[in-house]
Amino acid sequence: MWTDPLGNALTLEDGGSLAALNDFVEGFIASEVRAADILQAKDDPAAMVQACCAALHMFAETRDASAHARPFIERAQAASARATPREQRFVAAVAAWVDGDVARAVTLHEEQARQFPRDLVSLKLGQYHLFNRGDAPGMLRLALHAQAAASDVPFLHGMLAFAWEQCHFLEQAEAAARQAIAMRRKEPWAHHALAHVMLTQGRLAEGHAFLQDVSPTWTGLNSFMVTHNWWHQALFALDLDRPEEVLAIYDRHVWGEVKAYSQDQVNAVSLLARAELAGVDVGDRWQDLAGHLAQRAHDHVLPFLDMQYLYGLARAGRIDAARTWLTSIEAHALRQTGEDAVVWQRVCLPAAHGLFAHAMGDWNTCVDALGHALPRLVEIGGSHAQRDLFAQVHLDAMLKVGHLAGAQDILQPQVRAQPESKRLRRQAKRLYAALGLPETYFF
Repeated sequence: MWTDPLGNALTLEDGGSLAALNDFVEGFIASEVRAADILQAKDDPAAMVQACCAALHMFAETRDASAHARPFIERAQAASARATPREQRFVAAVAAWVDGDVARAVTLHEEQARQFPRDLVSLKLGQYHLFNRGDAPGMLRLALHAQAAASDVPFLHGMLAFAWEQCHFLEQAEAAARQAIAMRRKEPWAHHALAHVMLTQGRLAEGHAFLQDVSPTWTGLNSFMVTHNWWHQALFALDLDRPEEVLAIYDRHVWGEVKAYSQDQVNAVSLLARAELAGVDVGDRWQDLAGHLAQRAHDHVLPFLDMQYLYGLARAGRIDAARTWLTSIEAHALRQTGEDAVVWQRVCLPAAHGLFAHAMGDWNTCVDALGHALPRLVEIGGSHAQRDLFAQVHLDAMLKVGHLAGAQDILQPQVRAQPESKRLRRQAKRLYAALGLPETYFF
């Protein structure tokens, strides 16, 4: 019997697969590209090897990901009788994901966290699903199951940190992130969680300096992790009024890794949109991005992704493609049942109409449609920082249509919470001038 790097028992048919499986375990929880090394062992019929290969294919987040994953998960199920109970549950959880039954997958991952708390691959995968469902308390509960048994693992503290932050427990989040970093300086998920804390608390210059300091450790990471941490650095730079730095980060890091990957694409959409909302001229950068977004037609893997694909196409001026995408979202939403129907029909669909309207300059429709969706936007998943894009779009439309009192009610608390933000201060100055209120009272 073999064990993985966390001490979990493994059942293998070929001992030569151990190194590749260990790379998956360590690489996955460390956000490193070596997780893909599991494919080097794809000929080993062992249940755990095949299930990890299936999971890797599912992370492509494309409409055909499940078709690519299915042969692997079927082989895993065929070998499951020879596997340990922990491995059997992991196989069942990945199979549920491949089948589209994310609720069952989450249930299985939580059972795993209680019974095998050092199975941090299962835990992180469960957090991924919960994050995409907007269930931050579930993310925290899952990580807390492992706190006692895996306190020696820095990556667990990073998982805890982000879950604490998404639940608005900022002090606990910072403590967990700093503990992770003290144990292992190269812990990009903890860097990410601490960046969230500093952004939320308005510690913009400190956050920018922190990410600059740890960025040399972002080597060997998967494209999402490296592009997303640089995305966070760009947000700090944008609020600190450093547009040249924002565009340089976009060109060198955010849109320079794996352009075909979903998460890299939405990082790029979000950063270009925020830059333009802040008054930055992004040149022709939308055009290259739109060429890749156009390949996403009819994906509908996650509503959070679809909304940004649509908006990116519209911002790039590909109106016919964006309108077709919107029609496809409508059709997909109407096909859903149960909880999925609620999220797609009552949250994603009005938000998508609002985003399309904003790109078309239809400010009134944007205000109405996005205003309907925003109170429930957590249900589409994504982080607070990521969903803030949609709030910024809504506020921009309110200002342009002349809903100034409502805009002031939204903007002034943000200015108070982010006193270092030159972006927000500039926006507020314009607002108070339009309201006929002297800015000397407010700054």
